[in-house]
Amino acid sequence: MLFLVIAIGVLLIIVATTKFKLHPFLSLMLGALFVGFASGMPLMKIVENINTGFGGIMGGIGLVIVFGTIIGTILEKSGAALRMAEVVLRIVGPKRPQLAMSLIGYIVSIPVFCDSGFVILNSLRKALAKRAKVALASMSVALATGLYATHTLVPPTPGPIAAAGNIGADGFLGTIILIGLIVAIPATVVGYFWATKVASKIEVEDDGEELDYDEIVRSFGKMPSTFKAFLPIVLPIILIGIGSVVSFLKIEGNIGSFLSFLGQPVIALMAGVIAALTLLPKFNEETLTKWVAEALLDAAPILLITGAGGAFGTVIKNSGISEMIQGWNLADSFSGALFLLIPFIIAAALKSAQGSSTAALVITSSLIAPLLPTMGIEGAVPLALVVMAVGAGAMTVSHVNDSFFWVVTEFSGLKVKDAYKAQTMATLLQGLVTIVVTMILWVFLV
Repeated sequence: MLFLVIAIGVLLIIVATTKFKLHPFLSLMLGALFVGFASGMPLMKIVENINTGFGGIMGGIGLVIVFGTIIGTILEKSGAALRMAEVVLRIVGPKRPQLAMSLIGYIVSIPVFCDSGFVILNSLRKALAKRAKVALASMSVALATGLYATHTLVPPTPGPIAAAGNIGADGFLGTIILIGLIVAIPATVVGYFWATKVASKIEVEDDGEELDYDEIVRSFGKMPSTFKAFLPIVLPIILIGIGSVVSFLKIEGNIGSFLSFLGQPVIALMAGVIAALTLLPKFNEETLTKWVAEALLDAAPILLITGAGGAFGTVIKNSGISEMIQGWNLADSFSGALFLLIPFIIAAALKSAQGSSTAALVITSSLIAPLLPTMGIEGAVPLALVVMAVGAGAMTVSHVNDSFFWVVTEFSGLKVKDAYKAQTMATLLQGLVTIVVTMILWVFLV
């Protein structure tokens, strides 16, 4: 009966967001209230769990999400994202334009939302396609799948951070970033091959716009140096990585304490924000206030959804479900890598039903959090792989209820039926490849 209550709670969230277009924040809060009432939880306990869940997740990762969003906004507005794209194009060369697009997407979407990343790089994509004489649809899918891979798997993108916080893995962000970067590679590769083998055969009507790659690069004005452009991304990753190494090697003393301090995600991301400030063209109200305010506006709904997901997860955790699961001996049926199929299937169902990868990551991680202690899943690597499994599901699939699907479709000039063939099928393959790779890593690493 308790499982039925939780299932109805999840269905309530899906119906509210898809049919009635209710914001996911309110949908999650209604779901939390429903599960609390229907499970027979004392009224004041419902309030306590909602407050504790919301505040707990915000205390762990709230600032990390805010700082990551600020970095992404500054990279977008300062031209640093374009500088990174230009560097990758220079390294890969003009003879492999789809590979260049995939790599650009892989890098840019670590701090920048995939929707924004596609819009920013759209003119470069079109100009490069014309210069290299390759299909526009092929370039679109290469860029879109590269962006999509790291968007769902690699912090400081908010979705993976929220998932880590919900399952109690926010202290292992260094490991999650490293494994996310590795797992996102085959996801990007399969997107690249789909772009070159399938999307390249799809014809897109030429809009007749004359685009010259070199002119487009020059039109953005003076872009920041390569070092400055990459520093806001690389610095936090290095600091978090150092913190993880210090923790693993159990280095003590003043040096160990200081390195651990720098490796804390909130400090590392704050360092990334400071590095991003060097990208500002001017230090004035427009950049220091308005750009940051825009980033905070972008972060607000993610923070609310993440907090509501934490509240929903805490209500579920304290509804009695953990005690019930402990008596089921799930470890006998879903031991080891097979367990990863549970979060994958749940996240894929939620993603396909309501469209948002971030919401799928938040809700799924909230649902499976009570399962993990009973399955004996703890520690950096196992929890990181659980985040990857949730992220794999959150990729599967991007179709008409996903804003990213429409960004790719409209900016590429694809017909909807062609977008299903190009983009939706590519994301299906990405999700399937990602879960297989994650399960293989579990066998060898756990």
